[in-house]
Amino acid sequence: MGDGIVNGAAAGFSPFLLGWIVLLPLIGFLVNGAVAIAARRYKPVPLAAASEEEDVAHRHEEHPATPEPIPATPPAWTKSLPTFVAPGVIALAFAIALVNFFRMLGAGDALPVIERYWSWMPVGDLQVDVAFQLDQLSMLMTLIITGVGALIHVFSVGYMKKDEGYARYFAYLNLFVFFMLILVLGSSFPLMFVGWEGVGLCSYLLIGFWFREKANADAGKKAFIVNRIGDFGFLIAMFLIFAHLGTLNFVEVFAAAPEQLAFGGAVVTAICLFLFLGATGKSAQIPLFVWLPDAMAGPTPVSALIHAATMVTAGVYLIVRSSVLFAMAPSASLVVGLIGALTAIFAATIALKQWDIKKVLAYSTVSQLGFMFAAVGIGAYVAGVFHLMTHAFFKALLFLGAGAVIHAMHSALHATHSPRDAQDMRNMGGMRRWMPWTFGTMGVATLAIAGIPPFSGFFSKDEILGYAWSGARGELPISQGSLFGVGGEVWMLLIGVLLAAAALLTAFYMGRMMLYTFFGPNRTGEAESPHLHEVGASMKWPLVVLGVLSLIGGLFQVEADVPIVNWFAAVAIGGPDALYNFLAPVTAPAAAVMAQNIPAATVATHPAWPVLLAIVIGAGGLLLAWYLLKPAALGVEGEEPDYRRAWERILHDKWYVDEAYDRGVVRPVVALSGFFARVLDRRLIDGTVDWMGRAAQSVGMVGARVQSGHVNTYAFVLVVGAVLALFWFSGGFAWLAAS
Repeated sequence: MGDGIVNGAAAGFSPFLLGWIVLLPLIGFLVNGAVAIAARRYKPVPLAAASEEEDVAHRHEEHPATPEPIPATPPAWTKSLPTFVAPGVIALAFAIALVNFFRMLGAGDALPVIERYWSWMPVGDLQVDVAFQLDQLSMLMTLIITGVGALIHVFSVGYMKKDEGYARYFAYLNLFVFFMLILVLGSSFPLMFVGWEGVGLCSYLLIGFWFREKANADAGKKAFIVNRIGDFGFLIAMFLIFAHLGTLNFVEVFAAAPEQLAFGGAVVTAICLFLFLGATGKSAQIPLFVWLPDAMAGPTPVSALIHAATMVTAGVYLIVRSSVLFAMAPSASLVVGLIGALTAIFAATIALKQWDIKKVLAYSTVSQLGFMFAAVGIGAYVAGVFHLMTHAFFKALLFLGAGAVIHAMHSALHATHSPRDAQDMRNMGGMRRWMPWTFGTMGVATLAIAGIPPFSGFFSKDEILGYAWSGARGELPISQGSLFGVGGEVWMLLIGVLLAAAALLTAFYMGRMMLYTFFGPNRTGEAESPHLHEVGASMKWPLVVLGVLSLIGGLFQVEADVPIVNWFAAVAIGGPDALYNFLAPVTAPAAAVMAQNIPAATVATHPAWPVLLAIVIGAGGLLLAWYLLKPAALGVEGEEPDYRRAWERILHDKWYVDEAYDRGVVRPVVALSGFFARVLDRRLIDGTVDWMGRAAQSVGMVGARVQSGHVNTYAFVLVVGAVLALFWFSGGFAWLAAS
């Protein structure tokens, strides 16, 4: 599809159908969108079984005794066509990405390959093309997006099959993947920004998918507005980059920055901080994390896609892609690492006292994103991307598993018209007896996120913690920097302590979720429990595949020189340090910048105690949950209070951050808007316009009196005018003035 290829081709590597990876999801969107429009001509059949929209009825409405008459039903193809098209285009895109991945192996320094399609912004010095950049980083992100995305699409077939907006849902889902691929494959900041804004739009559409409920529509608007704040930072960063470097193309920016910008200078620091502001919005970090928990208003597979494979990873990708700039701004990098660590511990505390199973996972995502930002902030770019990858596996599995549980709960509650909340863990318990596959796969994901070896999270989280402790010993380049007059080693120690505490809380709240959901007596109800069931094949097999990936995913990056971790070197996929070696061409320029500008750090050592500490933290958190929490003593929703102590109320109410935003931002803005509406708009602007209208009306009324249409009036005016004219010409006015 491209009309030009830069780099890579000389080494024997050229992309295979690269444009089609992006185009296929767009085709799926167009096809499913057309089907959705066609299906709107028919009145949908009332839902006979479970969907999350029914749960709204369980909680807020009475069930009608008899359904309304149905004049027409959508034809079968409005369901069957999206069923094959939506997952099919994503699976085909993944297959093409796999082909490119295997062809890329061995290309090495020949990358990146840039495939140009057409000129987009040829304006003076600003030359921006629609072009895709394929290198190791964008290749890995493409595989995650299309691979995990395809599994989520397949799961959605079973989960959403009875929803009246089935085709519309898949249209939005395909569009989401399309924009995310634009984001990671774009060869310039403006093209990345197109994908950046596109995923923001799709998040609004999917979070508010069931928009008839005001709470769902409000959640979609909240996500959209909060992300606009971060997007402002991204825009300012682009303006600064172009003003000082004269280009916005990645290759040119990262080549020119070390030559034209001062290391640690105000300009590059400002650029990085504004880029990070954009990342905090898209990837839900302090202070712009408040939209992500409310994103639970959308269908559960949407939560899996947003939290695991697409939108929230965009901020991490942005920083790794811009690693050369962040390497030149040590202070900004320390800010990134510190905010990431604070977010990790802050969100983990909130997850401790949530009862909605999806909100537990939502705050878990915010916390795990904090781990990723802490990693990239301290210069551990490969570790951050590694955790992004493993997190995609186990968090997608956790959300889809939660969706399977919710699906079964909906069926049971709908069968008896029970008003209970299908997402509240107090209404669950003992679910492993009915859902062994879901229990087993979610158990694997829980062990992975807790950091238990040999599951994937152990390798990625341990690597991040290991880097933090190494930095505290002065063994990383960033350790030589400073922030607010405090040395980098101190900040690194603080980051390590915060991340270790967050890891302990993570294991505890995940153990709590599993205990209250799958263990103890069933609290769904005697009449409802016979209707509980395991999910069907289209929902079960994605769980199994993600379970396998959550188990073996850590073997893609086994550190050969780290004790205990290197026990798994013999079974490492691709050999020890495979991911590090694969991404080395992308991260090498940042490492070179650090080496040229920062004094050599102490030679890195790899003691065993950080690894042992990570294992003890993970296992200790799970065991602590098992010891302290008693599922048998838990009451159902309504009987079991949300909290019992003051500190539990603080955590349950999310540290009152939403209330603080409401009082400190929302209400003042609304009040100021009201003032402008009353004073500026109605009185000043409208008043001025109204005055001008009244003045024109008055002039018109005077003119109307002059132009009366009466002949005698016109004759009188004519005579008076003639007399005055004669008086003027005869000097009468001069005589009057002289006298």
